[in-house]
Amino acid sequence: MSTPNEPLLLQALARKPTPRPPVWLMRQAGRYMAEYQALRAQAGGFLEMATNAAYAAEVTLQPVRRFDVDAAILFSDILLPLQAMGMDLRFDPGRGPVLPRPLRDAASIDGLRAVSPHKHLPYVGEALRLVRAELDRDKALLGFAGAPFTLAAYAVEGGAPGAGMNLRALMYRHTAVFENLMGKLAEVVTSHLRYQVECGAQAVVLFDTWAGQLARDDFMDFVAPWNEQILKSLQGLAPRMVFVRDGGHIMDDVVAWKPDAVALDWRIPIGAAFDRWGDDVAIQGNLDPAVLLSTPEDVNARARRLLDAVGGRPGHVLSLGHGVLKATDPECVAAFVAAAKEAGNGAAGNGAAGNG
Repeated sequence: MSTPNEPLLLQALARKPTPRPPVWLMRQAGRYMAEYQALRAQAGGFLEMATNAAYAAEVTLQPVRRFDVDAAILFSDILLPLQAMGMDLRFDPGRGPVLPRPLRDAASIDGLRAVSPHKHLPYVGEALRLVRAELDRDKALLGFAGAPFTLAAYAVEGGAPGAGMNLRALMYRHTAVFENLMGKLAEVVTSHLRYQVECGAQAVVLFDTWAGQLARDDFMDFVAPWNEQILKSLQGLAPRMVFVRDGGHIMDDVVAWKPDAVALDWRIPIGAAFDRWGDDVAIQGNLDPAVLLSTPEDVNARARRLLDAVGGRPGHVLSLGHGVLKATDPECVAAFVAAAKEAGNGAAGNGAAGNG
């Protein structure tokens, strides 16, 4: 049973019947919003904004105020733990993250420092506390981290991984060195997520953006044990969601880790996903972010079609299959959110309201 003012998102993650599906979007705070751009200019850059608690908190709250989404996800970056471990990190205009001294050998990996989030990432905790103080109690506050393989991809490639050839070479040719790196990263990710829960995050998301490039056997050998270890260490602390982009071929294995929820990219039909996994986990997703480049009317219609495919089954969180694109019109985000709100008026129920 739900409790008064319990955030709708937390009810859905527990697979409770809800009057409508909760809705939020990956990268909902970001470059497509004029207020974000203004604050970034004031801060002096992305990294300056992400590592300043007051700026990060304000950016986190911007989409909640503008679109009335059901969750605020901390404005941060998955690579900040790498910086905390001693890696140089910068964000170049038009290029994105750059790590100018990539990890390519045992010595560089051995040189990574152990991280205490309270000491090395204090702005994360302070931003969460600031957001929680202002956020309405019926809105959920989410924390997140990059999974070890995805962090390793950036750390070894020195930036956006692309095909990840250096990482794969390390993984196949120097497996012990690769395993050492993954162990260090798993430890940091675990402590980072625990810290976020301590500071007010009510659920956490583990993003493994690049692991879906691997064949299933390699995923099971080189990635799965670390992700499963992280999830087990967080069991009972807060609901845990996992997102693996391009992960359709390994989703059975991800569900077998027993997270509370899985987030799907747009390539997986959501009705079939509920048929297969809906009795085991909550499911988030999964409209193609590029659909939001169309018109508000089309966005709303496509979102309603997705809700029809879910059929009002409990445990659904309406979201995109990846992050909001920079060129997105904010009115299209509003139309997407409106589809979830309209579902509570009999358009498409979600458990408690039935199927209309």
